[in-house]
Amino acid sequence: MIKQYVWDLQEIDETQTAVVGGKGAHLGGLSRIEGVRVPGGFCVTTNAFRRIMEEAPSIADRLDELSRLNPDDREAVRTLSARIREAIEGITIPGDIATAITRELARIGAEAAYAVRSSATAEDLPTASFAGQQDTYLNVVGETAILRHTSRCWASLFTERAVTYRRRNGIDDRTVDMAVVVQRMVFPHAAGVLFTADPVTGNRKVATVDAGFGLGEALVSGLVNPDVFTVRDGEVVSKTIAAKQRALHALPDGGTREVAIDPRQQEQPALTDEQVVRLVQLGRRIEAHFGRPQDIEWCLVDDGFEIVQSRPITTLFPIPEADDQENHLYVSVGHQQMMTDPMKPLGFSMWQLTAMVPMQEAGGRLFVDVTRRLASPASRAALLDIMGKGDPLVRDALETVLDRDDFVPTLPDTSPGAPPTGRASAPIASPPENPIETDPAVVTELIERSQVSIAALERDIRTKTGPALFDFLLEAFEEHKRVLSDPLSMQAIMAGMEATWWLNDKLQDWLGEKNAADTLTLSAPDNVTSEMGLALMDVADVIRPYPEVVTFLQGVEDEGFLDDLAKLAGGTEAREAIEAYLDRYGMRCVGEIDITRPRWHERPTTLVPAILDNVRNFEPGAAARRFEQGRQKALKKEQDVLSRLRTLPDGDRKADETKRMIDRVRTFIGYREYPKYGIISRYFVYKQALMEEAERLVRAKVLPEKEDVFFLTFQELHAVVRSNQGDGQSTREPARQPIPQLIRERKDAFRSYQALTPPRVLTSDGEAVSGAYRRDDVPAGALIGLPVSAGTIEGRARVILDMGDADLEAGDILVTTFTDPSWSPLFVGIAGLVTEVGGLMTHGAVIAREYGLPAVVGVEQATRLIRDGQRIRVHGTDGYIELLP
Repeated sequence: MIKQYVWDLQEIDETQTAVVGGKGAHLGGLSRIEGVRVPGGFCVTTNAFRRIMEEAPSIADRLDELSRLNPDDREAVRTLSARIREAIEGITIPGDIATAITRELARIGAEAAYAVRSSATAEDLPTASFAGQQDTYLNVVGETAILRHTSRCWASLFTERAVTYRRRNGIDDRTVDMAVVVQRMVFPHAAGVLFTADPVTGNRKVATVDAGFGLGEALVSGLVNPDVFTVRDGEVVSKTIAAKQRALHALPDGGTREVAIDPRQQEQPALTDEQVVRLVQLGRRIEAHFGRPQDIEWCLVDDGFEIVQSRPITTLFPIPEADDQENHLYVSVGHQQMMTDPMKPLGFSMWQLTAMVPMQEAGGRLFVDVTRRLASPASRAALLDIMGKGDPLVRDALETVLDRDDFVPTLPDTSPGAPPTGRASAPIASPPENPIETDPAVVTELIERSQVSIAALERDIRTKTGPALFDFLLEAFEEHKRVLSDPLSMQAIMAGMEATWWLNDKLQDWLGEKNAADTLTLSAPDNVTSEMGLALMDVADVIRPYPEVVTFLQGVEDEGFLDDLAKLAGGTEAREAIEAYLDRYGMRCVGEIDITRPRWHERPTTLVPAILDNVRNFEPGAAARRFEQGRQKALKKEQDVLSRLRTLPDGDRKADETKRMIDRVRTFIGYREYPKYGIISRYFVYKQALMEEAERLVRAKVLPEKEDVFFLTFQELHAVVRSNQGDGQSTREPARQPIPQLIRERKDAFRSYQALTPPRVLTSDGEAVSGAYRRDDVPAGALIGLPVSAGTIEGRARVILDMGDADLEAGDILVTTFTDPSWSPLFVGIAGLVTEVGGLMTHGAVIAREYGLPAVVGVEQATRLIRDGQRIRVHGTDGYIELLP
């Protein structure tokens, strides 16, 4: 019975979280590492906690009530959490549990002082640290006090901050248990925290040490500023010594108190450099044992270090795996594709299989290794040029690493290479060569080729099931890449982009006009993404005359709402209009490069807010008028530019060259959007076939839910299907571990990835390099970004993170993290655009220019720094945002 409720730390290892909680499991693991000193003690197991919870059945009812509360209702969460804590603390500890605790105390020293520390089963996990969410009590003396503080630790599982933290991490309060660690108190000369990786930059080769005098709680609570040491390669490379005026010391009879530090000692370092290096060496040993960077609490006692806690650093962005020890430099794919959210395994593995260059996954995101391209001077220049045109922050981040000289070696030029997003153009000093004619028939042919290929895919995939489907898909992926790499398609894309760059460069040089191409590309033909936004305005025109349909749509929640429309006056017409739109664009969705994301065809309710905004904000025929107004504005701009050029020296030549470039950009810039449309069209065909296969696995009881396949890579799903021929009998193990366990782990990992912000550039040391604009030509307090669509607009900022939550009025400025093509239906109803991610030729920028919306992208933390409803002024020509009173 004693062993059921109490375990000595020496009996515990890190596999026993369910019994001793995260903190207890880590302390047990620490105590087994050679050379690591851990204060002795024991753990009151989760068995005791569950016994306590059984003593008051009413607590279970309150937990059920807590699970139903809106997590944003802070007052209700606070009140109910307090009642649960009060109930737990009011329970008398059963005699057998109290006896188990007091016997263990007698064995190791009943009169000694102890730290009594909470250890929840959802704590110090690889995906969520929960640091500081539950309570710790220091210098507790006597059996009665230790029993009382054990109850307090149990109750602290339900502090408001702990409940809120669990909610944010998707953890049900009813699934979490609490153990309690009772550990001999140490009375240190100094204490603090060691991070075995830089917690700010993520660099795994840099360790940081925070140190202060007395107990470490003074640092954790913010009572004093610590000394900060940075260590790399066994050497202190920087340090900041703080003026430490206060410290926390233990009292002889229990408890702690603040004390003033002798003024002569205040600015003395809490540790010597030799001690710091020795501590980091100890930390590296602990890190190696747990297999990941650690956040370690330490105490200095008699020139020796005692470790009182170690937990994973969960805020670090993971590093792509490499099969060598060389330096690598990675560029984020998500920042180029306008989708920085994490992708599920099926999503990222299929993007890898259909991409034109190798990509590595980390943290649910994809990266391209550009190290070799940067090592060659010729390919380096091309890569930096194309990256700089797309996103100056990426270029600056790459140059920041290159400036260090020692990270990327310089190799002899062998071949110019190609950047991951397509070929780079040389600096434009004259009209670019024309590898293809400026002929709209080229675009028509390319679109027809794509449509023929997709039709063949739809036809041929219908009869494929089981392993034959996956064999077919692997062949289809090769056709996918062949279409994507069609030389004529690449030439058309680059023709539009190069003509845009030429016009902007030359017209600024000749006429002093910034971003002139923004107006010259208004309402360019053959832009499938801008057509998608205008087409939804036409849907609104069908619906607007029918008030009963409008009212019905305002209350729509169920995805089957289209079936109910026929019962309403005008409902048949509305349904036909929406379904026609879905037939053309229903394969799209937010985050569409992840095949696991629900498409509009699967979740048509996503479109309803945008339709209702169009009904409210526009008059009939607005789409056609808007397109024609843009076309006329572009034509007028063309005439103005050519007229002004002809008045300049050598003006006829300049005007003729400019006219050729205007014709070229209007012929090809719209096609820039079509290849992505083709990719996503193919993806929807792939997905429909794979989901039918998933349903077969569910019927065969291989998987409980068909969406579970999203947490398997394509290769793993292929193996599962090959091993299960619809009869539920597995012929061989398809993965390293049972599929249900693998899926659970992947779901946990995916939740943790959602809390991480991917870097634009990542090194193999784990350093996230952000880049900077390095500009001094903007007003003080302005937010700096990349100008991608000219003009200045002032209006109300609407900070929207989910397209389905959009509620826009005419004149609003959309502020969001990123916009992929699926956001374009919202563009028709806004006056300007601000995003955290984006580049000159990314989809949001292209469509903003198409619609004539002033836009600034790449604005770091825009959704945090701009309040929803705040008035702002967007300077789309100069690339900054003013926050207005």
